[in-house]
Parts: sequence; structure tokens; C-alpha cells
Amino acid sequence: MTFASIVSRRTALALRRQAAPARTFAYSACVLQEAPKAALPNITAIVDSIEKLTLLEASELVQELKTRLNITDIAMPSAAPAAPAPAADAEDAAEEKPKEKTLFTIKFTGLGVDTAKAKVIKEIKAINSTMNLVEAKKFVESAPQTLKENATKEDAEKIKAAIEAAGGKVELA
Repeated sequence: MTFASIVSRRTALALRRQAAPARTFAYSACVLQEAPKAALPNITAIVDSIEKLTLLEASELVQELKTRLNITDIAMPSAAPAAPAPAADAEDAAEEKPKEKTLFTIKFTGLGVDTAKAKVIKEIKAINSTMNLVEAKKFVESAPQTLKENATKEDAEKIKAAIEAAGGKVELA
């Protein structure tokens, strides 16, 4: 897109604004906002003359305006430099000591051998208070299923111990 086409679009927009009534209001989000005012005739004349300039002439115009109006260039922020590669010792330490998991998903995998299904159903119902006995029974019978997500390590260990004591099988992921 050339500079002239950008300026010509702006000029066309300015001409449209002049053709619109001077005091129009737009209703948006329960707030009355005044429509943008039309450009002054002398501004329109300047824009028309700038539109006829070549890109090189427009660049010279910008430089001349900067010097006459004493405008300084603003340094644009650049991308941050890439971080240096970590040392080999740090990599070895990371391999030896993986991050400890803090949140667990508790998955009920089924019933153990020779297990009283009623005890497991009651334990599932006690853990998930939104379930009634019928829902807990269907949950146990349709294993494997996720019992709880984003449980802390302590809660996950307690739930696992309680279900395994009742005769169920649980996996922590």
C-alpha cells in the first residue's frame, strides 16, 4: 500500500465527514457520543497537497517538520535478547531432581478381589458429597472413571487410602 493510497483514503473519509450533518450523534452502549467533526478546509487543502507527494518527498517533509517543530525521535523498545544457554551442571541437577507434582487426578480403576461392593460404594459417596447411593453404585460399576481432579497431594493420599481400605483400586495421575 503506497503513501498516496493511504492519504487518499483519509481524504475520502474527510470528504464523507463534510457531507454528513455537523452535529450527528451515535447511540452506543447507553451513552451518547458526538460523531467526529469534519476537517477544516485549510487542513483538507494541506492533505490534498501531501497526497500528491511521492514517498521520497513525504519523507523529506517529515524530516523538515521534525527540525522546525523540534520533535525528537522516540526509541522503540526492541525484543529482549535471548537468555544464554544453561550450564551443563544445571541440566544434570534438573534431571536428577524432577519437579514434585502438587495436583493429582484420582482415578477409580475398579474393585479388588473378594471385595464387598457396598463398602466401596459408601466410600465413593462419602468422598463425592454430590452423589447419592444410586449414582455412587453406577460410578463403581462403570469403572475406570475419574473420581476427583486437581486434588492436593495430602487429599489424594487420604482418598486413596480410604478407598483401598474399603477394597477398591485407585490410581493417582
